[in-house]
Amino acid sequence: MTDVDEYGRPEPPPAADEVETLLGFLEYQRATLAWKCEGLDAAGLAATVGASSMTLGGMLKHLAFVEDWWFSRSLHGQEQQPPWDAVDWRADPDWDWHSAAEDGPEALRGLWQDAVARSRSLVAEALAAGGLDRLAERQWSDGQAPSLRWILCHMIEEYARHNGHADLIREWVDGSTGE
Repeated sequence: MTDVDEYGRPEPPPAADEVETLLGFLEYQRATLAWKCEGLDAAGLAATVGASSMTLGGMLKHLAFVEDWWFSRSLHGQEQQPPWDAVDWRADPDWDWHSAAEDGPEALRGLWQDAVARSRSLVAEALAAGGLDRLAERQWSDGQAPSLRWILCHMIEEYARHNGHADLIREWVDGSTGE
């Protein structure tokens, strides 16, 4: 049984194996983002703080892209799926962030939730076919390929960094604070 904190986030297990610990921390970070975006309308998801153009809606779309990039494209070697496959990333390398303003709250949440669900399935598949040492099918430009372990740690870092941004934005939107 997983313990859940007062914000509805699953607590990472305090004494588990490496896989359960890494997945526990990733799920905690994902739940933190969901909590920070919970209940916001289009204006709330489009709010910015200070000089930054970063929004919670952009963050949802960016992290949906990052989920698909690392677990679908990098780890499993799959081609990009919609909407990512139709983007001219050279013309706008921050398209995921910018285009979020055109999407409604349900579309943004759905895009992110669908990406997370695919990622969970792809991680389970990779764990069954090589565990944490399984290398990504797509190599970096220097010929190296990250392991699933590296990708999971990177995703925890990616969410944790953006969740710090989400804390500031959410407090600006409606004063909501919390861990």
